[in-house]
Amino acid sequence: MKIGASTLAGIDDSLENALEFIESLGIDYAELVHQYPSENITPDMLESYDLKYSIHAPFMDVNIASLQDKSRLNSINQIKSSIDLANDINAEAVVVHPGLIGYLPNKYFRNEVFDYAKESMIELGAYGKDLGILTTFENMPSFESMIYENMVELNEFLTGNDLYMTLDVGHANHSGYSADEMIFDCIKHVHIHDNFGDDDAHLPLGEGSIDLKRVVNNLESKNYDGIYILEVNDYDSIKKSYEYMKKNF
Repeated sequence: MKIGASTLAGIDDSLENALEFIESLGIDYAELVHQYPSENITPDMLESYDLKYSIHAPFMDVNIASLQDKSRLNSINQIKSSIDLANDINAEAVVVHPGLIGYLPNKYFRNEVFDYAKESMIELGAYGKDLGILTTFENMPSFESMIYENMVELNEFLTGNDLYMTLDVGHANHSGYSADEMIFDCIKHVHIHDNFGDDDAHLPLGEGSIDLKRVVNNLESKNYDGIYILEVNDYDSIKKSYEYMKKNF
């Protein structure tokens, strides 16, 4: 079982400190959150760590489903830079958010937003494939500004276009999916954290209401061979979550 931790837990700390902490626990993988304040990561910065990597492409101020051409194309280019970085450091996966929808687009142009999101995902998937990089698209929590919290629709689109999913377990629970309902064949990467279904809380594993043992066992029964990324809020939560994984699996 491959276990990693996201540098999201140290978003207000230096990348170096976050990686040192993850490495100190004996965790093999780190997921680099490739945006401010760590948007200028280079391979040289990672040479001193005995870690393997995945990358979370930028999602702050980024929207690949934007109706505005310049905003959408800029967002696509930012994510391509993450795929380029993944190629440079031999990262195992890149995670991409499928986009956002504002109040007016949701009211008047919802279909157009989804059309642009689909075009962008196809373009980014092809860009990653050309470089040999696994580019995955994440299911979203149930917030008004998010698209593709509907995992069935996301799965249908991805499988129909030879693309892959990052299963975010906490997002799926927030969107009302049971442990059995959130498993799809196109899942190649996993973000795992806990909540009580009422918020996207990113709690340590075992401190919410998600049947995490069933989720993981379901994935393992399907021969899932990707990484389980502990995507929690702080360093102590990484440690608690890693202990949960070691104890239960």
